[in-house]
Amino acid sequence: MEIKERVYSVLIVSSSEKFNQALLGLLPTSNYSPICFAGNVSAAKREMLEREFDFVFINTPLPDDFGIKFAVDLSHGKSTVALVFVRSEIYSEVYEKAVVHGVLTLPKPTSAQAMNQAFDWMCAIRERLRRQEKKTLSMEEKMEEIRLINRAKWLLIGELKMTESEAHRYLEKQAMDRCVTRREIAENIIKTYQ
Repeated sequence: MEIKERVYSVLIVSSSEKFNQALLGLLPTSNYSPICFAGNVSAAKREMLEREFDFVFINTPLPDDFGIKFAVDLSHGKSTVALVFVRSEIYSEVYEKAVVHGVLTLPKPTSAQAMNQAFDWMCAIRERLRRQEKKTLSMEEKMEEIRLINRAKWLLIGELKMTESEAHRYLEKQAMDRCVTRREIAENIIKTYQ
């Protein structure tokens, strides 16, 4: 699937209606949907409990917190990409603190072109994170399969007095003969002997 075909969920955390409307005007609903709003960090945290967002835009400062710690916390999660807007006078200072955590920053005021470039970067980062998530899930599934197979082998060794190599060969042969995965054979052995 091409990036342009993706639709990204967005949370805008800002207490400024003017900022919200300006940002909303740059986010076409064909690529960004749903777009939710939170006026402060507490409301944003409640939104994050209800659903995951691909992108979180934070317009600092916020009424209950500056917003950087919230952005850093988001970046430590699996999949959310955070972009923080800060006054240009403090941009360098905030950037130095945020970049090491993978948080994107933009000075404000900023141009629509700079914001659109940042959105493109966020899409690229989100797609990379998506690929990493798939790899992680695949590795976790593979590790679970190995654990099941090993458990089945130990049951064969204990119950049928096979050697480890005999148990291994038995699992392989049963999977080939029945045209099923080793995992299925292992699950059947575990059900049988437990």
